[in-house]
This record gives sequence, structure tokens and C-alpha cells, in this order.
Amino acid sequence: MNHPADPQSLDHRWLHQTVRQRFGSDAALEDFLPTPLSADALRSKGDDRYLSAMSQRVFQAGMQHSVVDARWPAFEEAFAGFDPEAMSRMTAQEVEAHLRNRRIIRDRTKLLTIARNARFILDVRQEQGRGFGEWLADWPVTDIVGLWRVLAQRGARLGGRSGAGFLRLAGKDTFLLTSDVVARLQAGGVIARTPTTQRELQAVQAAFNALHAASGRPLCQLSALMALSINPEF
Repeated sequence: MNHPADPQSLDHRWLHQTVRQRFGSDAALEDFLPTPLSADALRSKGDDRYLSAMSQRVFQAGMQHSVVDARWPAFEEAFAGFDPEAMSRMTAQEVEAHLRNRRIIRDRTKLLTIARNARFILDVRQEQGRGFGEWLADWPVTDIVGLWRVLAQRGARLGGRSGAGFLRLAGKDTFLLTSDVVARLQAGGVIARTPTTQRELQAVQAAFNALHAASGRPLCQLSALMALSINPEF
């Protein structure tokens, strides 16, 4: 039997109070919540760091993140710091050589995304006349699902949750649609199921925009509060 929606469960004060009870103090809760990078910090990062984050997220998909993270220093060494111009020219022979490197995760399909995402970064840089980080920093958080759509359409294996996962790794403010966040949105009457259509995603964006405007909190913190309100072990 479906329970009626409770709009109060998406009030930022209710979310804070509900989650606050699970922490010893306001300071403990604030320390736990994620913090995005500032726009200036995003602009100052080199495009190689964005290609690295894209690649790391691609390799995390379907694997334990800790396994990928432990191997990432070896990836950084193998791929010369993920310089987009160099990586965009990666040859088939170089890919074959990487497949013999036991220090990295040897997945041909995922390895091939490195060159494709390098070209995506370079294309954005050419189109915009500025760095990828500058473009990312200027994208409004009030349309983060629009940014997800661009990543899915133009990037390699950056659709689904991977686009948001890349943004979180890169430091760009975003919410995540985990099962717990979806459950809270359902309880608040925003959606009836895991959102897949643009209409559903726009409804989710509107709910986060309202919370963001009312609370002043970044999307990543609102997302975490939603998850914690459902699952205290988030």
C-alpha cells in the first residue's frame, strides 16, 4: 500500500533536525557533510585533473571504489598525468601496451574512454575559448541535470550515475541520485520512481533548487542530508 506524500519531509529545517539527532553536535554534522570546491578553485585546476577524474569515475563503475582508488597513482604514472592533448593521440599500440601493465586495471573498453574523453575536453576548450574547468565552474547549479545530459551525450561512459560521480570527484557541486535520496524524494511527493525521463529529472532539479534557495546549502550537502534522513549509515 502506498503512503501519502509528506511535503514536510523535504523542508530543509526538518531534514537538518532529523539528521542532527544522529550526531553529537552541529559541528559534528557539518564536519561530516561534503563541501564542493569554489568556482575559483574549479577554474584554477588544470584540464588534466578533469580527465583524471573522468577516467577514475569510469573505472569505478561496477567496481569497489577503494580498489580503483588504490590503483590510481599507478594510472597517473602510466598515463603521464592525463594531459588531454597527449591522451587524445593515444594509439591502438599504446592501448595494447597498457593492457600488459599489471599495476593498472586492464579493461580495454574503459581504457579506450581515456582518449575519447580527452577529445571531449579539448572540444569544449576550443568551442568555449577557455579551460574546461572554467566552463564547468560557470555552469549553474540550478541546472545540474542539464550538465549531466551534456556529459552523457558528449563524454564516454559518463551517463547514468557516472556523470554526477565525475562531478563529485572533480569538486563541482552536484546532488547524487542514490537509492536513499530517491526514497526521500518519493516520500516528499516529488517523484514516484527512480527518475529516468527529462520531466522527472527536472522535477528533482526543481526540488533541489527550492531547498538550495531556502537553506543556502550546496546541492551535495542537501543530497547527503536526504540520504542520512533515510539511512543513518550513509
